[in-house]
Amino acid sequence: MSLHRATGPRHRARAHPARQRRRSRRARLLRTLLVLTAVLVLGGGAAAWYLYRELDSIGSSAALGPDAPKSTDGSTNILLMGLDTRKDQNGDELPRDVLKKLHAGSSEIGGYNANTLILLHVPAGGGKAKGFSIPRDDLVDIPGHGKDKIKKAYGLAKADEEERLLKRGVKDRHELEQAGREAGRRSQIETVRTFLGVPVDHFAEVNLAGFYHLADALGGVDVCLNHPVKDRYSGADFPAGKQKLNAQEALAFVRQRHGLTRGDLDRTRRQQAFLASALHQVNSVGTLTNPGRLLDLKDVVKENVVLDKGWGVFSFVQEARNLTGGRVEFTTLPVESFAKHNGEDVNIVDRDLVRRRVQEQTGQLKPEHAAQKDSGEKDGGQKDSGHDDPKVSGGGVPCVD
Repeated sequence: MSLHRATGPRHRARAHPARQRRRSRRARLLRTLLVLTAVLVLGGGAAAWYLYRELDSIGSSAALGPDAPKSTDGSTNILLMGLDTRKDQNGDELPRDVLKKLHAGSSEIGGYNANTLILLHVPAGGGKAKGFSIPRDDLVDIPGHGKDKIKKAYGLAKADEEERLLKRGVKDRHELEQAGREAGRRSQIETVRTFLGVPVDHFAEVNLAGFYHLADALGGVDVCLNHPVKDRYSGADFPAGKQKLNAQEALAFVRQRHGLTRGDLDRTRRQQAFLASALHQVNSVGTLTNPGRLLDLKDVVKENVVLDKGWGVFSFVQEARNLTGGRVEFTTLPVESFAKHNGEDVNIVDRDLVRRRVQEQTGQLKPEHAAQKDSGEKDGGQKDSGHDDPKVSGGGVPCVD
């Protein structure tokens, strides 16, 4: 009896080995499938959430300042600044192969001019977003420097700050670069804010190399041209019609001004068209929900884009889906005439008129009040060449000259 009890279990185990192995394999397979499903369903979301958090944490500038005027109606004004510098965030030379791809000459060209200035207004409640391009040669008041081109506010303040620190004995090149850039950002923000008469809630800064890398991370960008173009200065050489440009071609597209009827003003419309198309592309290809694309975008943004501290940029984009959903419209602010100032070509602008345009379209000024004032100005013989400037709308690929 004791022998039977001792050997019985072993006998039963030997009786159905194949069946037990099949049950064991099925159990392992089931567990594996469950784990894989969890990884695919939850892991992808976790990866995307991690990347969102990583992008949300980007913010390396305190230039905006805690006491800066902010919008009080729930809307948000974002200043987009594109620097013409050929140097990286530390002021170091860009690699030769990168400079060659930029087709922008040596790193000594361009200085620290803010050649692209766009105020993006996103209204409260999800209405249509509006982008206001400020022509880079507009003659405006720059703090501490009097009248000059608006694009120079950044570089002038940067040079002043570096000179001040050098006199105090600061010699570290990177320290000088960072302090100078912060001063440049503060001055550029203040200049734009004073010129337009509206608060700036957030800002984003990118240089030429950053633009190139962002376009590359998006896998190129679709554009549309009304006419074929060829320009040896920017490297633009494109046929008419809709086409997909790689990163190098996209940079040439937004930099071209030679050979265009309105020069810089047409280049401004190129920038608007690129932004409208890029925002449309981000939405249509699911960039914000694709962990792989987000990973590429995260690395590029962290290395090439400067944002104000505390701004969760992707949280904002998720809330303001009209940006990537096509509900955005770009326009160029009015230029009255052209002239010379200190030997340079400048745009003469009516600051009061510009302010009314922006304040009316951002809901700070009633349309009928603005219309009455504009009518009175035109009757008095003043020219408003920018009022009827063609708008560039999002939601697709707009065609431009």
